[in-house]
Amino acid sequence: MSKVLRDEINRLHAHVCSGLADPIRILILYSLAESKFNVTELSKTLEIPQPTISRHLKVLRDRNIVAAEREGQSVFYSLQDHRIIDALELLRGVLAGSLENQGILAQSAAGSPISEK
Repeated sequence: MSKVLRDEINRLHAHVCSGLADPIRILILYSLAESKFNVTELSKTLEIPQPTISRHLKVLRDRNIVAAEREGQSVFYSLQDHRIIDALELLRGVLAGSLENQGILAQSAAGSPISEK
């Protein structure tokens, strides 16, 4: 494996994967895909305490996954790059396929007779 690929994978993990490592952050991203929000609006929309939302937004900002823009007294957040939602949708598809395969395997195992020795 090339050093360039290893370096890119390390950067990918440090900047993107670690940013996506919490389900609340993923929920925030899906919300921001619909519209820009301030912390209070996100807190109400997701029914998650404001300090928790702020903490997760900081992680996403630090990794350049979301952008922050001041409008008067409020700071509004938006996605830095909407392709992150495409990536999440792809991962959800992989998960759905995996769960479907597990279901098929479980059905075939449940329907097959147990051999006696």
